Amino acid sequence: MAEIDHIVLGARTLEEGAEYIERHLGVRPDPGGAHEGFGTHNLLLGLGPACYLEVIAPDPSQPEPEHPRPFDLDDPAMRTRLEAEPSLIAWVARTPVLDAVVARLGPRGGEMRAMRRGRLSWRMAFPPQRQDMDNLIPALIQWDGPGAASQIRDSGCRLLALEAEHPEAEALRAALAERGLEEALRVRRSPHARLVARLRRPDGGEVALTSG
Repeated sequence: MAEIDHIVLGARTLEEGAEYIERHLGVRPDPGGAHEGFGTHNLLLGLGPACYLEVIAPDPSQPEPEHPRPFDLDDPAMRTRLEAEPSLIAWVARTPVLDAVVARLGPRGGEMRAMRRGRLSWRMAFPPQRQDMDNLIPALIQWDGPGAASQIRDSGCRLLALEAEHPEAEALRAALAERGLEEALRVRRSPHARLVARLRRPDGGEVALTSG
């Protein structure tokens, strides 16, 4: 009932994120837009008809949002990490039955928010902060109509695999399974939490983007 919608690369600025993507994948992401009221803006890289990469950064043109920016962008540790260089920080899964999933999960389903960017609108449910197993449990999204992936220029890059490493691998597998995501990514036990996206460049070369 759920599948990978997009992967998220955090950056201190969108320009730094664009340069990082071009350096590693050989293509430059396209303009996205601002998330009004959330204090962020983005760039987008199409990974085919049903998946994309989002570069997200704080938007200096917006006032400080009422709630923390998504994907821990306001967390001091995250800010320190992104000062060094942009980094893969999260992934998002789409579902056509968001209300039902959140109702079934209860408090573990997190807070649901309505969002909009240009003509696109959607709702997202973010896991409770500090209960997302280092951003390895994804936010869930339900698009109002066609999603962003179908409207983004195809970059020629493809997501080959998404992998997660965590000390509590079984707990992570269980959390993914109750969201219908047991087949979405490979989970391995490791002393340190890490998200790994394996991508193919347009020239055929393969690159791994990681969260650490």
